[in-house]
Amino acid sequence: MSAHVPVLLTEVLALLRPEPSGHILDATVGLGGHAEALLEAMEPAGTLLGMDRDAEALALAAERLARFGERVRLVQGRYEHLADLIGPGESFDGILFDLGASSLQLDSAARGFAFGREGPLDMRMNQGAGETAAELVARLPEQELADLIFRWGEERGSRRIARAIVGARRAGPIETTTALAGIVARAIPRRAWPRHIHPATRTFQALRIAVNDELAGLGSALEEAAARLRPGGRIAVISFHSLEDRIVKQTWRALSASGPRRILTKRPVTAGDAEITGNPRARSAKLRVLELAPQVPVRRTPDSFGEVD
Repeated sequence: MSAHVPVLLTEVLALLRPEPSGHILDATVGLGGHAEALLEAMEPAGTLLGMDRDAEALALAAERLARFGERVRLVQGRYEHLADLIGPGESFDGILFDLGASSLQLDSAARGFAFGREGPLDMRMNQGAGETAAELVARLPEQELADLIFRWGEERGSRRIARAIVGARRAGPIETTTALAGIVARAIPRRAWPRHIHPATRTFQALRIAVNDELAGLGSALEEAAARLRPGGRIAVISFHSLEDRIVKQTWRALSASGPRRILTKRPVTAGDAEITGNPRARSAKLRVLELAPQVPVRRTPDSFGEVD
């Protein structure tokens, strides 16, 4: 597994503005990269609650963050269940959502997220529950499979891919990542392959989203998080594909129209060339931030990343 590099870290710190007495929620703590930097910025007394559905990631985050002692608390669970995982009446100065799969999941062949190395076709973020990608691929009728790949992967060749999958599974179960990637690649004419990504990328994305039900509760989770902000508090969300980003953008607009909140990112913040060179996964990252208005009126000055009037 490659070293975990938190995406848009400088921008997250600048926009969340962690303070020594602050309390922050990392709703997708993963391997703890953002959490570690936030805790360092909140020395000596700031605290952080970290959540993640992945037990393996939480264990590694606990090791990474152990030096902060009682200043950090980690709980296992989905951000969709945020209200049940945090204390009654608990509120935060800053909240971070880093959506999508983590480095641990993407880099581990045994987790089945990546098509570049052979592993079981699993894709579950919580390996203790739910249906695997292999089981989903084996169960769905051709039309439902095509619809899933088109909806969650935005894959134009979804019907051709679904037909190929159904044909292949007649000969035997599709159980590995490389087997599925090969089926998808052969289903798409070489001239129609995308220029910069593997032809199976969108299909794997679609299956991952479906297996983990990633988008169904995102909007409501963001709304619940907004209700837990302290005056002047901010929510930062990093998304990695258009479906996630669209939900964040629409939720921010609805929340800013219905209460004392403002959108701080006029356009999504993206990674610079230097970060993308060092961490190619940052290429598709988009950061959007919402702020709850302070109780006491203050003179409004533009953030360095722009704001919406």
